Amino acid sequence: MRASLIQVAVEEGESVEKRRRRVADLVRDQAGADLVVLPELWTTGAFAYEEFGPAAEPLQGPTYEVMAKAASDAGVWLHAGSIPERDPDGTLYNTSLVFSPSGEPAAAYRKIHRFGFDKGEAVLMGAGEELVTVRLPSTTLGVATCYDLRFPELFRGLVDAGAETLVVAAGWPERRRAHWTLLARARAVENQAFVLACGTSGTHAGIPQAGHSMVVDPWGEVLAEAGAGEEVLTVEFDPGKVATTREQFPALKDRVLGLAPPRR
Repeated sequence: MRASLIQVAVEEGESVEKRRRRVADLVRDQAGADLVVLPELWTTGAFAYEEFGPAAEPLQGPTYEVMAKAASDAGVWLHAGSIPERDPDGTLYNTSLVFSPSGEPAAAYRKIHRFGFDKGEAVLMGAGEELVTVRLPSTTLGVATCYDLRFPELFRGLVDAGAETLVVAAGWPERRRAHWTLLARARAVENQAFVLACGTSGTHAGIPQAGHSMVVDPWGEVLAEAGAGEEVLTVEFDPGKVATTREQFPALKDRVLGLAPPRR
């Protein structure tokens, strides 16, 4: 399986419309890949909180339309990163879009864990409530977004739902890049799954981005890693390694669920 992670540079001064067209062209350039992945909130920047409302789109808005066509033109499965979605009731969500090689919608995932504590995304956007998986011909994707990476129970839920390849679209800051690398590898090892972690580069809202998108195998080995700037990271991997790893080292079978709380 060939996957291309497009580490989009999100820089101030480039309009959403211009970036949308530019990224669509980058997707088309990946014809021949099986899967293309974009980062979180690449139209606005994950920390550009003041832009979420003005740039919010309906689910089937401009980004949806442009990315559906790009997926069809390239003939690839496309995880189109996430957009600030405005629901008909007015609620904003951080929503990831997935398209089939024919440009048909395959899934939409509303980010469950919102970053910011008592500000930013945590107060501006609603929380998703459903795990999302997508069946591809050679693997099943589990979809997660940025801050989700810190919550292992979400990924356990995806694995229980059949996920073998965990895709994480992110806008991760440079100052916490060590956590990005550590957590991506941890999620791969504990779930015995591939992790495709795609982040942004550049600086937006004054926050330098980590870049360093990566592909990690089920043993936690980093198969490839991008640098700090805009880059397309392309990797070929064997999805069958997930089943082999889980058979050779069947740790998931030893999970103990429903433990009672400690006695007091």
